[in-house]
Amino acid sequence: MSKVKVLLAEDEASLGMIVKESLETRDFLVFLAEDGEQAVEIYKKEQPDILVLDVMMPKKDGFSVAEDIRKENKRIPIIFLTAKSQTSDVLEGFHKGGNDYLKKPFSMEELIVRIKALLDRIEIKSNVDHITIGKYVFNLTKQTLEIDNNLEQLTHREAELLFYLFEKKNEILDRSFILNKLWGNDDFFNARSMDVFISKLRKKLKKDETIQILNVRGFGYKLIC
Repeated sequence: MSKVKVLLAEDEASLGMIVKESLETRDFLVFLAEDGEQAVEIYKKEQPDILVLDVMMPKKDGFSVAEDIRKENKRIPIIFLTAKSQTSDVLEGFHKGGNDYLKKPFSMEELIVRIKALLDRIEIKSNVDHITIGKYVFNLTKQTLEIDNNLEQLTHREAELLFYLFEKKNEILDRSFILNKLWGNDDFFNARSMDVFISKLRKKLKKDETIQILNVRGFGYKLIC
C-alpha cells in the first residue's frame, strides 16, 4: 500500500521539522513548505492526499492557500493549524474550504487522529455524487445544490454537514456525533459554530417548503424531506 502524502505548510522551521519527522515515523510521506507560495507549488507538483496548513504564513496565508487549491480540488481534506481561537477566525477557515482546525499548541497524537478521520470520511463518500433532497439535487463532489436550474454553491463544511443530515433523513442526527465527526469535539465553541452552519443550510434549502431542518433540543437535528 502506498504511503499517504501530506503537504505540511509551517513557517516556523523547528515546529515544521518536528511535525514532519513525527508524521514520517507513522509512515506518512510528508512534504514541508515554509510559506504559502511554496505550499501551492508543492501541491501542484506532488498532488498530496491531505493538507495541513498553518494560518499565519509569509507570502500567502493558509486561508489563501486553501482558497486557491479549492478552485481545482473540492475534495482534498484541509486542516488548519492556528493560534487564533475566535469564532470568526474559525468560521473563516471553514468558509475558505477547511475541514478541521487545531489550536496551537497541539499534540501529535491529536493531529494524527484528525488526519486519519478526515481520510476515512473521504473514502466513505468517494462513491456518492448526485443526491435528491426534495426538489433539490445535491452534488457532493461539486458541493452544489440545484433547483429549477438555479445552482447554489456550498462551502466544504456545508456540504459535509448536509451529507450527514441526509444520511439520517427523517431521523435524529446526534449532536455530539456530528460535532465529533466534523469538528473534532463537542465543546460549546464548536456547537456554536455548527449552529451557524445549520442556519446557512436552512436558508439555502428554503425554496422547497417541504424541507425542514428541525432542532431537536437536547439531542440534535433532523432533516425532514
